[in-house]
Amino acid sequence: MARLVESVVADYTGYVQWEKVITNNLNGARRFMALSDKLGRPAPIPSIFINGELTFMSTPASGELKDVLDRLISELDGGS
Repeated sequence: MARLVESVVADYTGYVQWEKVITNNLNGARRFMALSDKLGRPAPIPSIFINGELTFMSTPASGELKDVLDRLISELDGGS
């Protein structure tokens, strides 16, 4: 999934920052717990959170991820 995200977000420089959470290190474990606490259950692995919200519980097609990013960017830009 990380390779998919990395390849897709390359087209969104200036709009998208992403972080791969590695759960077997302390910072990653803390981030995973924070995301899980917000969900009220363990966060699915793999998953994609956008703006702190669970968006994909499995690896999406690149077009699906692009569609979501395009929609969110359009909303940020005032719907243009």
